[in-house]
Amino acid sequence: MPNLQHIRRRIGSVKNTQKITKAMKLVSAAKLRRAQARILAARPYAEQMAALIAQVGSRVNLTAHPLLRRGDGPTVEIVVISADRGLCGSFNAQVLRQTLELARQLEAQGKTISLTTIGRKSRDFFRRRSYRLTKSWVQLFDRLQFDQALLIARELIDLFTSGQRDDIRLIYTEFRSVASQRVTVDTLLPVGQSVARTATQPGEAGGAYLYEPSEEELLADLLPRSVAVHLFRALLESAASEQGARMMAMDSASRNAGQMINRLTLVYNKTRQAAITKELMDILGGAEVLR
Repeated sequence: MPNLQHIRRRIGSVKNTQKITKAMKLVSAAKLRRAQARILAARPYAEQMAALIAQVGSRVNLTAHPLLRRGDGPTVEIVVISADRGLCGSFNAQVLRQTLELARQLEAQGKTISLTTIGRKSRDFFRRRSYRLTKSWVQLFDRLQFDQALLIARELIDLFTSGQRDDIRLIYTEFRSVASQRVTVDTLLPVGQSVARTATQPGEAGGAYLYEPSEEELLADLLPRSVAVHLFRALLESAASEQGARMMAMDSASRNAGQMINRLTLVYNKTRQAAITKELMDILGGAEVLR
């Protein structure tokens, strides 16, 4: 027969865990509202920036700026955006799985892979593997600002323009809803595959606009900024996705804890009832003997 004191302790332990998971769900819900508002505000800006660069880039030669050159070389940098913390379901696992899959595909093509990790989980994961880590960034998401994305973007641009990397890919989680996030792989550098497509037909995407200063000067200013904007949007998407995933995971954990408490309570009541019945039977048996 199970020990009643042991069952009571288990019920108390599960109730304490449920309080923690409910509190974490509320915290994630509050953070998600702020992150969702930021990403909804950033998306139109990023989309318009990409459209403007495609428009201006279609009027110039692809050799007009080093960030537009084709990345056909053997060296590839993969920028991985994960979370700093766990307890968010399969959020980190999906990003890491997609990164490993992309790395294997590129290696099969004869590419040399190196990694820039953003987030403690991706850093710790790839530290234990044979991939080369160029740089790791942690603790960005608590106070995420555009200046941080700008700093990372400048270092990646230096890698690309110096010829140390021929191609820079970006892996992050795109936020769709609280219950839906999608791991996305983008090309961060060279800038804009749409530019490369439209630049073969100069003038079509540019319409009848006149630019002052020239298109080349505009690109020199816009392209580095667009890389930072692209990266910042990916960081915002990942931050919102993390909070959404954690909110769902903690909600599921709270419900599971509730079900476990109900099962343990049922076991406790049955055990207690059996113990009382046994004591009554012992009393009645003793009374019969005394007669």
